[in-house]
Amino acid sequence: MALLDDVTSIFQEVFDRPTLIISEATKAADVEGWDSFAHINLIVALEEAFGVVFTTREVGEMQCVGDLLRLLAEKGVVSGQARR
Repeated sequence: MALLDDVTSIFQEVFDRPTLIISEATKAADVEGWDSFAHINLIVALEEAFGVVFTTREVGEMQCVGDLLRLLAEKGVVSGQARR
């Protein structure tokens, strides 16, 4: 299982859309309901699932799912590590 698969599961839960498919190129504008409130919920869910903490700067610099995946990898997160 790839890290993208783990992150996809979290997206599906946060957005309550079990069939949601994302890619590294996915941006907020591509996902219905991904507004600032949903973004906060997503960040919190990711932090809890992977045991990491994102800085305000890191969150502000995320432009797409690929940025998120790179940041998780930089924090040492590997596939299958989600605590869900």
